[in-house]
Amino acid sequence: MVSITDSRRVVVKIGSKLLVAPSSGELKVSWLRTLCEDIAAFKGEGKDVIIVSSGAIALGRRALSLHKEKLSLDQSQAAAAIGQVRLARAYEEAFAAHNLVTAQILVTLDDCHDRLRYLNTRSTMQNLLRHNVIPIVNENDSIATDEIRYGDNDRLAAQIAVTIGADQLILLSDVDGLYSADPATDQSAQRLNQIDCITQEIEEMAGDAGSGLSKGGMKTKILAAKTAIAAGCSMAIAPGMPNYPLRNLMAGGPATWFAPQVDVQAARKRWISSMKPTGNIMIDLGAVAALKSGKSLLPAGVENVAGAFDRGDPVTISDNNGRIIGQGLSRYSASETEAIKGRRSYEVESILGYPNRSALIHRDDMAL
Repeated sequence: MVSITDSRRVVVKIGSKLLVAPSSGELKVSWLRTLCEDIAAFKGEGKDVIIVSSGAIALGRRALSLHKEKLSLDQSQAAAAIGQVRLARAYEEAFAAHNLVTAQILVTLDDCHDRLRYLNTRSTMQNLLRHNVIPIVNENDSIATDEIRYGDNDRLAAQIAVTIGADQLILLSDVDGLYSADPATDQSAQRLNQIDCITQEIEEMAGDAGSGLSKGGMKTKILAAKTAIAAGCSMAIAPGMPNYPLRNLMAGGPATWFAPQVDVQAARKRWISSMKPTGNIMIDLGAVAALKSGKSLLPAGVENVAGAFDRGDPVTISDNNGRIIGQGLSRYSASETEAIKGRRSYEVESILGYPNRSALIHRDDMAL
């Protein structure tokens, strides 16, 4: 049985209905404080936490007196521009009580489809986590057009979980899981506690739901689950309305868990192995031994560079006899790699003219 206690890096998605009272458009400050207390406890256990939060449009529309249920795109963008400020401030103040720092990251669908933007997003979040900062992610509704929108934060949360290599995704919702039928109309409906495989029957159970402040229904949650579990990340649909929602889940509260199909690191390495390489990096025997012992590839171990590749592109790694020993994502372009090959890490900045990245290919971006 999947459990939240097993997590190392968690993405928590929070829906608009949980954060903002539909009748007044006011932030639920007391509820938010209990959530932040839960997350602070996670941080105390050494877990990395990333929040994907709805609520910007819901908070901003009240300031613009936009009370009708359906907003046009330009109205949503204007409301989001106001709400993003208020949402970020609310999280900052709530986490400050626990001496925790937050950061706001606004993304669009384009940011995850464009390779360089994807790498920059991933690098930024990794650096924030290394500094014990809690990233607060939201879709950049103030500038996004329909063509570059996710449209719901369930699927955005799943993409962020894949991007950052999370092992668990928690979708806090106004429902407590996936049911065999609509429990509001069918008394025989039963909640599914764990799903090991998303079949067509499971997908058909997910009817449309959600209105008003909420964009996501059960269908979007199933789509999110398919993305997450394929990358080795388990996912839960859990009730978020009560105070201390993560504490309740930790104590075995109601939820539907989706089991991962593979280990998260194995999934990433399989993905890297499947990519078409754009170049080759030849390394010496010392570097070969270092990689096989689990180390990253440093510039000092590089003997030769072939191909035309940019930062983030896949390259093969070979020994000096031409034998391919693996594949990885380069943190430098071909010309940069050529300039720093065989050099010590501390020399890189003086050669390239800007601060160096510690590894040419990090072990997490490498499949041997």
